[in-house]
Amino acid sequence: MNNKDREEALTLEILSAIDERSDVTQRNLASRTGVALGLANSYLRRCVKKGLVKIQQAPANRYLYYLTPKGFAEKSRLTAQYLSYSFSFYRKAGESCARAFQVCGARGWQRVGLYGASDLAEIAVIRAMETNIRIVAVCDPASSRNRILNVPVVGGVEAAGAVDAWLVTDLNQPMDARAALSRVSPKERIVVPDILSTPPAG
Repeated sequence: MNNKDREEALTLEILSAIDERSDVTQRNLASRTGVALGLANSYLRRCVKKGLVKIQQAPANRYLYYLTPKGFAEKSRLTAQYLSYSFSFYRKAGESCARAFQVCGARGWQRVGLYGASDLAEIAVIRAMETNIRIVAVCDPASSRNRILNVPVVGGVEAAGAVDAWLVTDLNQPMDARAALSRVSPKERIVVPDILSTPPAG
């Protein structure tokens, strides 16, 4: 996600939070957007300056925030843009996983593990149902999830059991994921979907 995408995602979260409840606090906004309080305050002030949000003082030194007509229009635009991006990502990711499974199938690898409990892992599990590939486990040491669809999520590769190959599905750190796998699995049995555009591990 580049800076412009991140800025628009944060703006959409702030506008959505204000639309849901006008008495939202800046601390709530920071928690919802996952950024520091100062940065959330900065984005909120930017929304006010752009005419997207208006502020009204309430008793006990509190403030109420409201979307202006321009704010509603911007929220609608950003929501549509986000949905368009999401659908595009799911389509491209699905096609990328299908190509990765073709590689696995051509090499006779039918028991495949996924590394990274992400949206890409969910897409991979769904696309695998259209093939002879069986996803045996999703490995993610940092995940608190127990399952992704019908596939167990495990904390270490050894807990996955017998695996013919690994498919990298870590969206945040695919290079680190590949490097971690290469320490416990032959590099030629690690498949990286082309949507991740990850260069080979050294």
